Amino acid sequence: MSLRVILRILGLLLMMFSLTMMPPILVSLLFGDGQWQAFSIAIVITVVTGLVIYLPNRRAHKELRTRDGFLIAALFWSVLGLFGSLPLMLTGDAALMPTDAVFESFSGLTTTGATVITGIEFLPKSVLYYRQQLQWLGGMGIVVLAVAILPTLGVGGMALYRTEIPGPLKDSKLTPRITETAKALWYIYAALTLTCFLAYMAAGMDWFDALGHSFSTVAIGGFSTYDASIGHFDSVLIELICIFFLVISAMSFSLHFLAWRGRQLSHYLLDPEARFLLIFLSGLALIAVVSLWLTGTYDTERGLRHGLFQAVSVATTAGFGVDDFSAWPGALPFLLFMAAFVGGCSGSTGGGMKVIRIILILKQGMREVMRLIHPSAVIAVKVGKVSVPDGIAQAVWGFFSAYLMLFFLMLVGVMATGVDQVTAWSTVASSLNNLGPALGEASENYGELPQLTKWILVVAMLLGRLEIFTVLVLFTPAFWKK
Repeated sequence: MSLRVILRILGLLLMMFSLTMMPPILVSLLFGDGQWQAFSIAIVITVVTGLVIYLPNRRAHKELRTRDGFLIAALFWSVLGLFGSLPLMLTGDAALMPTDAVFESFSGLTTTGATVITGIEFLPKSVLYYRQQLQWLGGMGIVVLAVAILPTLGVGGMALYRTEIPGPLKDSKLTPRITETAKALWYIYAALTLTCFLAYMAAGMDWFDALGHSFSTVAIGGFSTYDASIGHFDSVLIELICIFFLVISAMSFSLHFLAWRGRQLSHYLLDPEARFLLIFLSGLALIAVVSLWLTGTYDTERGLRHGLFQAVSVATTAGFGVDDFSAWPGALPFLLFMAAFVGGCSGSTGGGMKVIRIILILKQGMREVMRLIHPSAVIAVKVGKVSVPDGIAQAVWGFFSAYLMLFFLMLVGVMATGVDQVTAWSTVASSLNNLGPALGEASENYGELPQLTKWILVVAMLLGRLEIFTVLVLFTPAFWKK
């Protein structure tokens, strides 16, 4: 491991990130909200820091290994969240305190969608745009974008790509060259965003709201330009468009690439992970709708609309809202939160543990039941027609165990700060799954939570975004041995 090479790359990535603060300046000038200076100062600070890190190490060249990729990914997302908070601390009357600014920044970049802000619609337009853009950048992962650019600067990309694309079956490339793979993913991501933007505009949103919500929809983020989220528009068509793009974005982008290249939609129905996701979302939506009807919470139309929308929004870890589902009767809010642990497909912008892992856990459970009946049988775990190696199956159980252990530890940590049980478990679950909404004291926003709680939740967001092991591996002595 060469720390000088890693610092050189970190400096480059930080300077690249400074460029993303330029569009908010244009938005500020367009709407005349007077916040362009805050973003300009943030750019200067970010660029200078990047140069200070880069220049002493600019001649350090060495091929990256997977171990280097882990450190770069963890460092970059941590640094990115910190520097991404600068504009939020500098925007005059709308400025946030450091802890709140960091929380909001990490929430955006990790596509969690939790917020500490009230009166969102009254924020300066440039700040509103910036929040939405943070989610869009975090959705596919700015490190994947860097993979497409950094090779031209003499930096290998595969080590970064493997640590950034989520899921247990992520080492296969869509194209022979990793740069082309990253570009293909971003073309698909940009095309979906543009299509979603045009659909929202056609449904009645103005261009600013349509752009902001297309960013957070395709990123499965959940940030909105209004406190009432999608419910502000009270439009069936807008809700259906949101549902459609959430489902599409929750599927693997590799699957989108294959479907586009082969010009065949059959890929979606033939893929076991996509099929499971569609069946799971349909079943959850049916339970939600029927529960709302039987309890008389809404009339027939509202029950169908709200039940379907919230089931898809929460299960895909987007967290958009059309109503306060935390006030729904019975076990329904808890059921929706548990569904978020499943999340999106591997290689999607969704959070959670990923559908493929849930499939493997279920299939391994069934295999153990069959082994009780037939002790001598050799039973393979298959996803579709493909046998899954035992190494991957064991890694899935390891991930599941680590996920639950960290959830428990952070839950105890949050409760130790004085937060009640319902608020604690829902905020930790929401942050770790990159969901956003919570129950209890955080049902409206996270602003009133203790500062230490917010820092614990920031760590949970980061662990969820980088899928735990990318961060945990840094704390093992073996990682640092030569």
